[in-house]
This record gives sequence, C-alpha cells and structure tokens, in this order.
Amino acid sequence: MSAPARPAGTGRLLTGVAWAVLLLGLWLWGRDASGGMSAPTTGDVAAVGRPLGAPLPPAHEPVEGVAPRSVQVPSVGIDAPVVRRGLDKDGAIDPPPYDLPQTAGWYGKGTRPGAEGAALLVGHVDTETEPAVFYGLSTVKPGEKVEVVRDDGSVAEFAVDDVQVVTRERFDAGKAYGPRVAGRAELRLITCGGTYDQKTRSYSANVVVSAYLTGTRDTA
Repeated sequence: MSAPARPAGTGRLLTGVAWAVLLLGLWLWGRDASGGMSAPTTGDVAAVGRPLGAPLPPAHEPVEGVAPRSVQVPSVGIDAPVVRRGLDKDGAIDPPPYDLPQTAGWYGKGTRPGAEGAALLVGHVDTETEPAVFYGLSTVKPGEKVEVVRDDGSVAEFAVDDVQVVTRERFDAGKAYGPRVAGRAELRLITCGGTYDQKTRSYSANVVVSAYLTGTRDTA
C-alpha cells in the first residue's frame, strides 16, 4: 500500500480523532495485554506486503530496556530523533509538538526498547505542506530492519514481522499493542493511515508496524 494521498490546502498536522485511537489502545493495553496479536481477520485490518513463507531472522532474548534516542528504518529513509511523550489533557497519547514534524514520540510510561513487551513509537504522517516523519511507514515490508539508538549508546536491532492498516471501527487494542509472542522484546511504529476526511480533519485508520528484537550492538 502506498502512503496516503495528501490533498493540498488542508491542515494535516493533527492529534484529532486518529490519535484518539491511541487513547483507547493505551487504556485497554494497560488492563489486558496478556494475549498475543493474532492473525488479521477479514474486515478487521488490512495486511500490507506480507509475502507468504518469507524467512525472518530468529528473535533475540530481551535485554535491559533503555530509553530511545533515535529510530531508523533504512528501507524507507526514516532517520529521526525520538522524544519522550506522555498523555495530553484528554488522556490521549501526546504526539511530538507541531514544530517537530520530523520527530517520533515514545510513550515513556510504557516498555523501553529492548525489554520484554512492546515499546511504542508514534509519529505524524504529514503536515499541510510536506511529508512528516512516518509518511513512508505504510510501505515497510516484513523482514526489513528497524534500528533504535538508545540513551546508553547501544543500538537495538529489530526485524519487521507485520504491517497492518487498522480502521478506527475495527481497532483491537490487544492486537495492536499487546505482545505478539509472550516473552519477546517487540516494537510498534504507529502513524495515521487510510483516507483523509477534510471535514473532520482526520484519517480513517492507523498504520501499525510490528517488529521484534534480533540483536544489539554498540555504536562505537
């Protein structure tokens, strides 16, 4: 699936309804994340570029979790700083500020990258004038690499194993935010997707990229 079309002349850097999906996800995730993410059901989500039988590298055991400093997805040109984010006044996850559209946000009260569980990174898809940090996220393919540089200088290496476009109506927090495999260190990259509604100024879905830890290395 290609990245969403961007009609001209509309304000696009929003928290809005699409980010309210994250509120629901976090609310449920904190209460019931024991189940793994099952395979998508027709009508629930759209899977993106998942070749049958594609070999994936083995998972690495979880390591000590460390806060992220930056995230790279080389296959789609993502190379962005990461800032810690919490919840806004409405209880929704607070994305990076409007003046930092090329920055990803990490939900700081959740899992730290490399630790057991699913660490959560979010980012805008575009602004009213240009693509934002996660504009190319929907074109990521299973097997591609995601690297997270952490505050201690180490790099946590992840492999993508699933890409989904999840509509608001069919959103399942346990599947989007819960671990896919118990005991594994995982990562989620999330942005807006689907179609854009100029009236509500929001997207119809979220792109959810799931990845798992395959190793770590020092940057030195």
